[in-house]
Amino acid sequence: MKPSAHRTPSQSLAQRLALWAEKLRDVSAMGLHFVENPYDRHNYEEVQTIAMELAAMASGETLDALEPLRGTVYARPTPLITGDGAVIDAEGRILLIQRADNGMWAMPGGAMEVGETLAEGIVREVLEETGVPCEPVALVGIFDSRRCGSVSRHHMYHTVLLCRPLHDAPTSEPSHANETLSVGWFSADALPAPIDPGHAPRIPVAFGVWRGEEGAFFDG
Repeated sequence: MKPSAHRTPSQSLAQRLALWAEKLRDVSAMGLHFVENPYDRHNYEEVQTIAMELAAMASGETLDALEPLRGTVYARPTPLITGDGAVIDAEGRILLIQRADNGMWAMPGGAMEVGETLAEGIVREVLEETGVPCEPVALVGIFDSRRCGSVSRHHMYHTVLLCRPLHDAPTSEPSHANETLSVGWFSADALPAPIDPGHAPRIPVAFGVWRGEEGAFFDG
């Protein structure tokens, strides 16, 4: 498929470069997974390097900065999967963290790990970042990073589960406190600022699912 088939009207040149880099990452990773001879391996490694160079151009980073990702992110085919917990209590307040990397507020979450279910991964991420135990109750949606405002060099599928806090379970100190500046509970009409751009359109959907006003979201 031609790269232009993946373009949306609002994409900037940097976004288009990033998307092409992701397509090449996917092609090279799949090729390296199934390669059987050294000649094809060399060619797929070259494609991988080109993908990293395009990603560096799109993000303003150096190729050296991306090199440690060659054997992990760039060796993995398909979009990356992340999970966020929309933890809303009985009073209608959502649990948010202030991220240490950009100072913005967001739902707790992160990358899913091999060997865990989506629900297990989101519960783990919430506990690690906030110390609040919770349980998933419904799917909020699956969001394409290219369409929900996320700022990322990689193509990701953001999954969001509606969760409820377990008040009968003890809270704890966050094990990954270095990832957050602050943690708090906020009502829908009193959200903190600034909200991370990738989370801004998803938080209202979470409240809509919590209120029973809408079903799970997915990109058409």
